[in-house]
Amino acid sequence: MKTYMAKPADVAQKWYVVDAAGKTLGRLATVVADTLRGKRKPTYTPHVDTGDFVIIVNAEKIHVTGRKAEQKEYDSYSGYSSGRRVRTFEEVQKKHPERIIEHAVRGMIPRNTLGRAVFRKLKVYAGPNHPHEAQKPEPLEV
Repeated sequence: MKTYMAKPADVAQKWYVVDAAGKTLGRLATVVADTLRGKRKPTYTPHVDTGDFVIIVNAEKIHVTGRKAEQKEYDSYSGYSSGRRVRTFEEVQKKHPERIIEHAVRGMIPRNTLGRAVFRKLKVYAGPNHPHEAQKPEPLEV
């Protein structure tokens, strides 16, 4: 019996929409990362992008457990000396709520060319609206 290996031309990509309101950050990120990579399909092939597009709405209403809202920190570094900036989860959620989900999902995909291609298929929006209605996204259960 031969092992099936997907080819990029054979992959049919679907669009899914996820409502992040009230969802836990880590649990949402794992489902989204698996969907982006294609691990939820029987045709999954590790070296081919077999995943689907994912749209996340209501990113501002994401939830974290415990005291992570006060204790979780996000680092950024400008490259200059003393250019390190640390922000808490609450600060990032007020100013750029999309970055929280993007950061969590980015940490769950490979750090290579394929991972960068997979990450480009993630679309995150703070509010309930998105400009991808023409793709007819289906709801994804988390």
